[in-house]
Amino acid sequence: QVQLVESGGGLAQAGGSLRLSCAASGRTISNYAMGWFRQAPEKEREVVAGITSRGGRTYYADSVKGRFTISRDNAENTVYLQMNSLKPEDTAVYYCAARVLGSDTFNCWGQGTQVTVSS
Repeated sequence: QVQLVESGGGLAQAGGSLRLSCAASGRTISNYAMGWFRQAPEKEREVVAGITSRGGRTYYADSVKGRFTISRDNAENTVYLQMNSLKPEDTAVYYCAARVLGSDTFNCWGQGTQVTVSS
């Protein structure tokens, strides 16, 4: 099982930027697809972005396309989410998750990091 720890959250103004990091330990993430999810108060958790095990393909929710960029450094066992042009509606707890190759579900989750965007 891989352990995930997110960092980099905080308070930003609308139009600003934040960079989230997800540090993995226990196993190399090179065998895992990785994703970023978020959950706002009183809302269901939603996927934000995903990246394949070697970084060849990425996925973005429509709400963040063109503003957020997911990347990974397998040598550093870390995944990133660069968030630009932040909006108040991006306010949420952001979670990093891992899906082992061959599995249909993300079964390893971090504890989350709060992102708050003020208008």
